Amino acid sequence: MTAILLDYAPRRAFMPFHKRTQRWACLVVHRRGGKTVAAINDLVRAALNCKSKFPLFAYIAPYRAQAKSVAWTYLKTFAAPVTQSVNESELTITLVTGAVIRLFGADNADFIRGMGFDGVVADEYGDFKPSVFPLVIRPALSDKQGWMVFMGTPKGKNQFWEIYNRAQKSPEWFCMTLPADKSGLLPPTELEAARAQLTEDQFAQEYLCSFDAAIVGAIYGIEMRQAMDQGRITKVDYDQSLPVHTSWDLGYRDDTAIWFYQVIHGEIHVLDFHAASGSTIKDLADVVLSRPYRYGKHYLPHDARAKTLASGGKSIIEQMAEFLGISNLAIVPDLGVQDGIQAVRRMLPRCWFDAERCEDGLEALRQYQREYDEDKKAFRQTPVHNWCSHPADAFRMLAIAWREEPQSSRPSEAKTLIVGPQNDVTMNDMWAIHEQSQTRRSRI
Repeated sequence: MTAILLDYAPRRAFMPFHKRTQRWACLVVHRRGGKTVAAINDLVRAALNCKSKFPLFAYIAPYRAQAKSVAWTYLKTFAAPVTQSVNESELTITLVTGAVIRLFGADNADFIRGMGFDGVVADEYGDFKPSVFPLVIRPALSDKQGWMVFMGTPKGKNQFWEIYNRAQKSPEWFCMTLPADKSGLLPPTELEAARAQLTEDQFAQEYLCSFDAAIVGAIYGIEMRQAMDQGRITKVDYDQSLPVHTSWDLGYRDDTAIWFYQVIHGEIHVLDFHAASGSTIKDLADVVLSRPYRYGKHYLPHDARAKTLASGGKSIIEQMAEFLGISNLAIVPDLGVQDGIQAVRRMLPRCWFDAERCEDGLEALRQYQREYDEDKKAFRQTPVHNWCSHPADAFRMLAIAWREEPQSSRPSEAKTLIVGPQNDVTMNDMWAIHEQSQTRRSRI
């Protein structure tokens, strides 16, 4: 067999990655560390040596356009000595062995369904919608017992952080972290320049691989960190003496999100969160009614009034009224996205979240980000539309609804005057009882 040399000289920092034997791998690398180049060459080598009948490998980025701009040139360049054909429209390369390497975007995960992979690289996995791996990628690895690499730079404690935690604890995983101050891949002068030009959080996230730094561009980053630091993300109990309200964002082709909350003495106790894709109105109503709560109002976005032909000319609110009762439904005023964001910011310091039941919703609030304008080198006012959008929009409904309604308070507890050692009535209680009796007498 003729030896083929590829034009790739692995950096010393990545040699443990290339020599790994585990099926699963997690690679946490600072910006400009060369992880994409290393991963592409790892794919090419694996494809050349694959013994499957129909070898298929994938590089997946958060968006297809991103996969093309970041990895397509690298793949064509490094695979050139062993390339049989290139399909530009499909972003596919077929090697001389018959193995295929293809680029995908996680934004169109349905294109991946039905395929069977020998190996997959998921780049910037923290930007994927959390359901893409368990529902799409993982099943595609089963029949060939394919391997997978999760890699990226931290963006808060999201699903990539969960993978990183799992990888650190399991011998079935290869886990490598390369912060810039230890990797030796960037000159010290460049690191010092970057540290001087970036905020502390930006430098910690992008160069030191910190999962604890605030997410760059996060809309509620400061408020969510304060909630964590102040212990307001904890266990929140349901108070049976007060009603539970819900706030909704209704997805027609994608997710619907629902928050469950109570208002107690000016505090918003967020008890629960639910998100689902492709559910019917009845399905969503069943979810709400299955919870052990006594409900007050269900707050819907303003477009719930719109009538659709598919529902026989009925609006969303009319359809929901069949299950939840029309008197329990309310439409939230349409204040616009920016006004709603400001309402959330004013409300968040009053919020207490149940850490377990609201886990997915909390992660969406942490990752809710503004779009970055590459031309102006600044963040736009417009939020990025991704999997975080619906939970964040439903939370805006909560903030606007809470501002509109009177704040509920727990009813005062009546005390009975008891004579003897069991007495726990104070002088203030006795004076109040006296005042009530005087008022009753004056009315006779």
